[in-house]
Amino acid sequence: MTSATPLLDAEPLLLIYDKECPACNNYCQMVRIRESVGQLQLVDARDDTPIMQEITAAGLDIDNGMVLKMGEQLYYGSDAIHALSLISSRSGVFNRLNYWMFKSKKVSRVLYPVMVAGRAVLLKLLRKTRINNLNVQGNDRF
Repeated sequence: MTSATPLLDAEPLLLIYDKECPACNNYCQMVRIRESVGQLQLVDARDDTPIMQEITAAGLDIDNGMVLKMGEQLYYGSDAIHALSLISSRSGVFNRLNYWMFKSKKVSRVLYPVMVAGRAVLLKLLRKTRINNLNVQGNDRF
């Protein structure tokens, strides 16, 4: 096995996001990680899954940030998009742009809240409900 070959028994990396958000869904469908890192599995945050239960138990509000799970580590929001940029392939314009924009942790922390705010406006216009995985009373609508 060469170093460029992923471990056959390695757990997939999980990317948990709101599939009903067109912007989130497009981003997650387009991002590609390097083969040597492993396989990226997309998980809809609106589904009741063990990983969503883990995210909720960790106190992470999925309405305010996607989660990347690598091994036992959860990366949330700007940390998730930063980590994705570092493990992403550089093939294609989208993945090169993703790397260029989010390779800096500082830039990720500045840009990510702007993207979350844009997402909230988009989902409000689309009349989508929040996931509200933390069950905050009165926090069902954008």
